[in-house]
Amino acid sequence: MRAVLMNAGGGPEVLEAAHIATPALTDPFSVLVRLHAAGVNPIDTKVRKNNMYYPDKLPSILGCDGAGVVETVGTSVTRVRTGDEVYFFNNGLGGQPGTYAEYTVIQEDYLAFKPRNLSMLEAAALPVPVLTAWEALVNRGHLQEGEATLIHAGAGGVGHIAIQLARYLNASVATTISSPEKARFVQALGADLAIDYTRQGFVEAARNWTDGEGVGLVIDTVGGEVFCKSFEATGHYGRIVTLLSTACEISQINIARLHNLSIGYVQVAAPLYFGLQSARLAQTRVLERCAALFEQGALKVHISHVLPLERAADAHLLIEAGHATGKIVLEIP
Repeated sequence: MRAVLMNAGGGPEVLEAAHIATPALTDPFSVLVRLHAAGVNPIDTKVRKNNMYYPDKLPSILGCDGAGVVETVGTSVTRVRTGDEVYFFNNGLGGQPGTYAEYTVIQEDYLAFKPRNLSMLEAAALPVPVLTAWEALVNRGHLQEGEATLIHAGAGGVGHIAIQLARYLNASVATTISSPEKARFVQALGADLAIDYTRQGFVEAARNWTDGEGVGLVIDTVGGEVFCKSFEATGHYGRIVTLLSTACEISQINIARLHNLSIGYVQVAAPLYFGLQSARLAQTRVLERCAALFEQGALKVHISHVLPLERAADAHLLIEAGHATGKIVLEIP
C-alpha cells in the first residue's frame, strides 16, 4: 500500500512517500479500513518536529483522523461490517500506524459511522476538532445556556467547530480573528462578535461586549500571551480552557486568583498515549453524537486545502505557516 513515512524527527522533509505491506488484522475485534482521506492537525506537526512520543519506533505513519470504508472485519466484530463508511480518531502518535496511508487497522470500538451527508474529505477533517471542541466546551468548560463565551482563533480548525457547537448549546459567542474575511466567515458560523486582534485588544472588546463583567468561559487555542491575557477578559468565577501549556507572569496569575478562575487543560491524544480505554470509548460516543448534529445541519465543516497523500509535507508547511481557515485534508484516491 501507499503510505507517508516519518523516518526521523525534523522538518516536513522527513515525511516521505513509500510503498509498504498492507497491515493485517491484529485480533478478532480489529477492522481493516480502506482510507479515502486523512485529516491533518497541529499535533501531527509537533510529533514530526520533536519525534516526541515514540522515538524508538521509526519509521512511523502519522495521522490521527481518518475516514474510509470497512474492508475486512475480525471474527468477533459486531459493530460494523464490510462496506460500511466510517470515521475515527486513532493512533498517529508514532506508536501504532496512523492515517497517512491507504489502509489502517483499528479496533471496532473506536469506529463511528460517517455522517451520511458529508463526503469522505469532510468526515476526515472532523475527529480532532470535534473532540477538542466538545472536551473544551462541555467536559472542561461546563458551558451554560446563555453564557458569554470567548473562543480564540475562531476561523481555525478547532475554533470554527467550537463556535457552532457553542451556539448549538445556546451560548453567546465572541471570537478572535485576524482579517475582515475571517470576520465574515465566523459571523456566518454564528459568532455574535468577531474581534480583529490586529486592530483591537481582545480584553477590552470582550469586557465591552459583556458590559464590563467579562466572559464566563474562554476557549484558548493559541497559548502564550493570549492565554495569560485571557484572565483579564474573564469574569469572576469564570473558566478558561486551554489546549496548550503556557507559563504566565506572577502578576497575571494573581489576576486569575483574585477572580477565582478555574483553569482546565485539553489534550485529546492523552487517551491514545496512556491507553485509557473508557476515555477512548467516550470519544467514540462524542463522534457518534456529533455525526447526528452534522446530519441535522446543526454543524458544518470548512476545508481550506485538499492535497494528495504524497504531499503530506506540504500540508505540514501550511499548518506551520499559521492562519489557515478551517481544516487541511489529505485525499487518498
